Amino acid sequence: MVSYPLDRLHEEVAFIAIGLGWSHHEILSLTHQERARWVQQVNRVNRRRNSMAHRREES
Repeated sequence: MVSYPLDRLHEEVAFIAIGLGWSHHEILSLTHQERARWVQQVNRVNRRRNSMAHRREES
């Protein structure tokens, strides 16, 4: 059996909790694939927000 690195799991849980306000239990009930997908989505939204904020600062 291959285990998922615990540090990586903690990082994903923190990232999703901060990004979406979900509880520890809600996040850990997701499959690895679901968590990975939500990490990607939160990251995409954060990059878009940061890009828009950066453009406003330059205006």
